[in-house]
Amino acid sequence: MARDGDAGSAAMIRLAGITRTFHLGDSVVNAVDDVDLDIGAGEYISIMGPSGSGKSTLLNLIALLDRPSAGTYRFEGREVVGLDDDALAAIRRESIGFVFQSFHLIPRLTAAANVELPLTLSGVAPAARHARVADMLAAMHLADRAGHRPAELSGGQRQRVAIARAMITAPRLLLADEPTGNLDSHSGTQVVELLEALRREQGVTLIVVTHDADLGRRAQRRIRLVDGRIDADVSD
Repeated sequence: MARDGDAGSAAMIRLAGITRTFHLGDSVVNAVDDVDLDIGAGEYISIMGPSGSGKSTLLNLIALLDRPSAGTYRFEGREVVGLDDDALAAIRRESIGFVFQSFHLIPRLTAAANVELPLTLSGVAPAARHARVADMLAAMHLADRAGHRPAELSGGQRQRVAIARAMITAPRLLLADEPTGNLDSHSGTQVVELLEALRREQGVTLIVVTHDADLGRRAQRRIRLVDGRIDADVSD
């Protein structure tokens, strides 16, 4: 549902009639079904709902990792549905960070090299890359793990490396899909507090998909999906 106020005409994200349809044999499934949603810059939002409700599909659409079957999507005022793959990749590279449940780190690369990869792809000069990576790893309390590969890190450390990689390009939007799903409760709390600190200190818009009701309640705005539709949209 679209909202007025701080997420109104100046919305960072504006979805209108967004639908994502999948064909499974002879069946047609609307994983996301006619969703209208405005999200303002700097908001902290959780997306919750039962398994199969469309949470991750919606997040992938917002992240420009998937294309809707119908509807319009304006990102920072720009209609993005009709853009080609190169243009979408440029927006993701410059504006969007994504943190996955399974970390998605490259096993053969060190922590520092994993964090550096987006800067390499963006053409940042080596000296500047190395300085930014060192600063980011220090901020994540990972400076002493820079030369370690993912298999040599704990789950919490791997997720912090993944967050560092997502944030190294200073995106304006940070998306996290079940960021604590593979972590113990202590590591999970540390990761959530880190994400919240990034939002406070850098003004990033934070959207978290979670099955964890306690984690979901931490967000200032809580959206619940059921069968691909917004069932509730509540703010503090």
